[in-house]
Amino acid sequence: MIAVNDRLGRMVRQAQARGRVPAISAALHRADRPLWTCAVGDTGNDTPLGPESVFRIGSVTKTFTSVLVMQCRDDGLLDLDDPIGRHLDLPAHGELTIRRLLSHTAGLQREPHGDVWDSLRAPGVDELLADLARVERVLPTGRRYHYSNLGMALLGELVGRLRGGTWAEVLAERVLVPLGLTATGPTPGDGAATGFLVDAYSDEAHPEPPTDFGAVAPAAQLWSTAPDMARWAAFLADPTALDPAGAVLAPATLDEMRWPLTTTDETLWAAGFGLGLILVPQPQPQPQRVVHVGHDGAMPGFLAAVYGRRGGDGTAGAMGCAVLGSSGTGVAVFDLPHQLLAAAAEHDPADVEPWRPGPPAPDHLRGVLGRWWGEGFEYVFSWHDGALRARGADDPAGKPPAVFAPLPDRPDAFRTVAGREVGELLRLTRDERGTVVRMHWATYRFTRTQETFDGYDFRTGS
Repeated sequence: MIAVNDRLGRMVRQAQARGRVPAISAALHRADRPLWTCAVGDTGNDTPLGPESVFRIGSVTKTFTSVLVMQCRDDGLLDLDDPIGRHLDLPAHGELTIRRLLSHTAGLQREPHGDVWDSLRAPGVDELLADLARVERVLPTGRRYHYSNLGMALLGELVGRLRGGTWAEVLAERVLVPLGLTATGPTPGDGAATGFLVDAYSDEAHPEPPTDFGAVAPAAQLWSTAPDMARWAAFLADPTALDPAGAVLAPATLDEMRWPLTTTDETLWAAGFGLGLILVPQPQPQPQRVVHVGHDGAMPGFLAAVYGRRGGDGTAGAMGCAVLGSSGTGVAVFDLPHQLLAAAAEHDPADVEPWRPGPPAPDHLRGVLGRWWGEGFEYVFSWHDGALRARGADDPAGKPPAVFAPLPDRPDAFRTVAGREVGELLRLTRDERGTVVRMHWATYRFTRTQETFDGYDFRTGS
């Protein structure tokens, strides 16, 4: 493991030097190893650089706001398909849905009204809302991905109104404190790293002015440390490891947030976007899909990248990485967490858990197990980890199976809860002796031998 840590540290040092970033702080969180950290450079002030150095994380803030919105949905305070105007009194654009705003597909312009990046003066809440009448919808709703800080600011205001507090108060109470993110907050505190713009043609690094994002805080205000953000990334990827009781968010809700709703670039298709989360598929020599889930961040003088890893051989539980940098142009920060996660999984893979025998399938389902044919293709139904499952006989090893859950009021009916045909019913048909002789999955007939749609059996020739 020492050799792996040395490898990771060298990757950070190379990124800092080649990217000319005054300070980089990186951390890797995983359930099976101690926290790994590496800090390279200088804070730009009298405070020594270390793992607890605070950096601005910019738009990583959006992942927190998105979790707060999903908490409201789970608590019945809103529906994702509600128009936001149902909950906020807005002079314009109240018809845009919460789901579209979360996924950046509402078509709303990127920033609040006015040249906020010239003045570096963000509006207050009243001004932001009043100026919506002067704001454009630059694309038809649902046309394509179009990033909007303004949209996320509206969602932050929505959360505060529904919970009866400010966005910052709700965030601290409902996310930061429960997850132990004690170094994360809307202000930097003493000794935070200084943010710089590094000159393109010399070694000069000029400090950027401090900015307060006002009513747009839910989009980009937060400051944090690399260890806190690595923990947050691990939560986004594997919530049951850090929040086993689902006190912050149910695992199924994070599954929903991670589902890709759009691509972020229609030419490369290199990343997708879910409900407030960026999804980055990783190249993988084996058939198992690996996805990094999280967000990048940029504010004057700072870049951040915070991602958790899901899937693939070698990936540990609760595996998350954060890289925070003090240069507004040090784009090496954006690639580094993906490289660190991949290197850790390859060179220090998670231990292989031994297989152990488990309980048998229930008596009434034993006749379902084995090979079935549907639409001319062969499938294998099995019982593992307390659930009925199905896979195509020719599916690659890394493809997840379909998983079925019984319906309490229908003993021979199941709901597909994961994998192929999720949401659809599986129905069993038994003969007079109680033997399962036929099944229907998503209304398609499944039989023990290969048959045509009109019932011709290739085994019997009739």
